[in-house]
Amino acid sequence: MASEALPSGAPAERSHGRRLLVIWGALTVVGVLLIVFVAGPHMPPGDFSQEARDQREINILLASLAVPVLFGVWACLVYIVSNFRQGEGALQDGPPVRGHSRLQVAWVVATAVVVLSLGAFGTEELLGSAKGAGGGQGPDPLAVPAGPKLQVQVIGQQWAWTFRYPAYGGVETPELALPAGQTTELHVTSLDVSHSFWAIQLGVKADAIPGSDNVTFVRPRRTGTFEIRCAELCGLWHGHMHNTGTVMTPSGFAAWIRQQQVANAPATRTLPPYSTHYFPDPQRRAG
Repeated sequence: MASEALPSGAPAERSHGRRLLVIWGALTVVGVLLIVFVAGPHMPPGDFSQEARDQREINILLASLAVPVLFGVWACLVYIVSNFRQGEGALQDGPPVRGHSRLQVAWVVATAVVVLSLGAFGTEELLGSAKGAGGGQGPDPLAVPAGPKLQVQVIGQQWAWTFRYPAYGGVETPELALPAGQTTELHVTSLDVSHSFWAIQLGVKADAIPGSDNVTFVRPRRTGTFEIRCAELCGLWHGHMHNTGTVMTPSGFAAWIRQQQVANAPATRTLPPYSTHYFPDPQRRAG
């Protein structure tokens, strides 16, 4: 493709290119530093669990990669409008510029590098790291963490969450309490319509579908509270379907579960201790 020189000549074009490159580079450096060191530590979902920290690091990476693209567009727009706009009363467009092989090659190469790098990074995170978050879509063997796990069944229904603890005689509560430092295996299902279990600060999200047993894992790093919401429109009172979970010390959790066992004793004497499904038999187990 032939190129058409600007009226001001090649030296002026190179000068504009260098200025634009310097502006873009300076903005990019400042923007990336702000993302990594200022905004990054406050990005969701936080650092309540290793899974949440992994997700936050991914958010920081993606935001940092978006900065050069965003500032490149903004810098070009502002620079071109400032330096090449038509004067008042002008009736003709400026001379068009057609073809710039080096710019085209650089754009294709840079875009390909970004896309392929993100693809490789995402594949490694899904298949290679096995960090144990699961996908909420089933017990992926590549993502099942080793060691003992506390099983908890998460049951969605219009419009509340119920939590069952099989290792403690089928204790059933409207509150989700987890011990810090303990890997938890969450079995997510629903009694009626499709819901989506989202423990925001824990970095856990899994669909709750009738007849399915979706499994996901989390290992809280410290004590505190976290928000639980339904992330899928599930009916008139969908917005009311939220709760607050608690991560306790192991001794605090042991005391709490003993209280729940006492409160649940009249029911757990007759109910089965635990089932991976609630009602009816699952049509499928995802994964």
